[in-house]
Amino acid sequence: MKFKLLLLLCYIGFSHSFQAQTLDSLYIKNNYTKSEYFIPMRDGAKLFTIVYTPKDQSEKHPILLSRTCYNASRRANYDFKYPSSYLVKDNYIIVFQDVRGRYMSEGLFTTMTPNIPGNNVKNKMDIDESSDTYDTIDWLIKNLANNNKKVGMLGISYPGFYTAAAIPDAHPALRASSPQAPISDFFFDDFHHHGTFLQSYTAAFAVFGYQKDSLTKTPWYTDKIMRFYKDAPKDGYKFYLNQGPLKNITEKYHHDNFFWKEIVEHPNYDAFWQKRNILPHLKNVDHAVMTVGGWFDAEDLYGPLNIYKSIEKSSPKAKNTIVMGPWDHGGWAKERGQTTHNHIYFGDSISTYYQRDVERQFFAHYLKGKGEENFAEALMFDTGKNTWQTFTQWPPKDTPNTQLYFGEDGRLGINHPFNSKAKFDYTSDPNKPVPYRSQIEGLTFTPRKFMTDDQRHASMRPDVLTFESDILTEDTVLAGEILAKLKVSISSTDADFVVKLIDVYPDNHPNYKHNQKNIVMAGYQQLVRSEVFRGRFRNSYEHPQPFTPNTITDVNVPLQDILHTFKKGHRIMIQIHSTWFPYIDRNPQNYVANIFEANEDDFIKATISVHGNSVIEIGNTSHTRHPLKLKD
Repeated sequence: MKFKLLLLLCYIGFSHSFQAQTLDSLYIKNNYTKSEYFIPMRDGAKLFTIVYTPKDQSEKHPILLSRTCYNASRRANYDFKYPSSYLVKDNYIIVFQDVRGRYMSEGLFTTMTPNIPGNNVKNKMDIDESSDTYDTIDWLIKNLANNNKKVGMLGISYPGFYTAAAIPDAHPALRASSPQAPISDFFFDDFHHHGTFLQSYTAAFAVFGYQKDSLTKTPWYTDKIMRFYKDAPKDGYKFYLNQGPLKNITEKYHHDNFFWKEIVEHPNYDAFWQKRNILPHLKNVDHAVMTVGGWFDAEDLYGPLNIYKSIEKSSPKAKNTIVMGPWDHGGWAKERGQTTHNHIYFGDSISTYYQRDVERQFFAHYLKGKGEENFAEALMFDTGKNTWQTFTQWPPKDTPNTQLYFGEDGRLGINHPFNSKAKFDYTSDPNKPVPYRSQIEGLTFTPRKFMTDDQRHASMRPDVLTFESDILTEDTVLAGEILAKLKVSISSTDADFVVKLIDVYPDNHPNYKHNQKNIVMAGYQQLVRSEVFRGRFRNSYEHPQPFTPNTITDVNVPLQDILHTFKKGHRIMIQIHSTWFPYIDRNPQNYVANIFEANEDDFIKATISVHGNSVIEIGNTSHTRHPLKLKD
């Protein structure tokens, strides 16, 4: 049991720090001097900070700052693997800091600390992540010897949020920011997707939902995690189904967890969540920003795309770029030789290319004045052709928009509508939900592999609508935003809608050498993009509304962006259904004010109809993604 606990804590601790090119601790020890500081903030709290200074003093060095809630002390033994070896060998002053209230830093921890606009006015005492970063940078440039007064920030996942949160009212010395897989809004990232709760993340609350009693270099929430993992189940689907309604999880596992309490008390996008959204605060950006994400990031795909778009909209003259590659959560920070996701191969040494030729050059130019300022506006990986593409804007303006239409007998029309009066029915049963994986998966901390998983298990179910195109006679590129404009009617008063875009491989497609022999690629139905939408939020995320039974209603489902070439000989498939378990929680399908407090008898079957005048638009759709109101 102790060994299993050690493995679990290693996963939790290191799944958000990631391994890049291998650098042994001896190299770092021979070339860097380590120091530790408690840096005072404007309100008197002191934040624990580890500094590695290059021993080479022949020139002044810029500072690379990473702020984390995942324990800076893990980098205290000269054995850190992030940032990459290329950045380490380029002689930056490398700084790691525990954010307020975590591990060795003083104060109280707040989930997604709300930004206070204009907070860095002299002598202002209100604190947020921007002010804490401002005070940290100010201290560093005044107190660290031999620095060149230029600072860069980077971080992955929650540390990506801390990087983004430092952009508003930034310190003048901050010259380059790289939010990577950043959280931007917890109602759309990580723990929620369009109002649905990601039940598969339930165990993760133990990491965030408890304040520590004193300064510590070790986790204080281990016993809370072991409520789930003491006898970790082999079948996560069965485990969560047996839990029953979410209220049972409250009572059994999270009754003392402040983050879970916040989730339960704020099921809608009210002021609590709105003020934790960093996107509206990304204004008047005065330094270079390179946002990085992975097309197959099950945790934070919304964040990078929308942080880039928000800066582009609010600060059109900013040096704002985006990189999206064929990675899962933080996959660019580690190099395995072959880049694969689940069963799909994308190429060799893709992370090395990013680390060496993109990230390294970005920081070298803006912090050291080296190299040309010739960064692509958008460097995007085509996950069908397995090639990098550059664009002068994103979404691209030169790629034709595409419309997908639903027809009888499961036909999918590409820019070709069918009978608009057709109707496609299925019965959704929350007690027999559609699995999100094609294989049995145990209790996960956060799920990842399903993002390119085979969808044949779902297309065989009667509660999943499946529409498939003819065999493609030429390569078909889908690029940009995706909006599923559904016309639906349901027999009950609430329902979720899952929309999946799938690449169907030819029936003679060969198997891949890197896969196990039981993975058959002939006829493989690869998930390319998917999203879930809680129907009650169709008009407003803040003010949900029940459906009127058996009345045709508009439900617009925004999926995240795409760049994927569906090759000649393949088919395009769309699937629609209303459960996706246990990735998301079960909607009772009988409208209740708060699903976290629903009872067992609230869960009912519902007959759901999708009407033939529905359409899926892909491209530069210009549809609104406003968090309060979906419709224009």
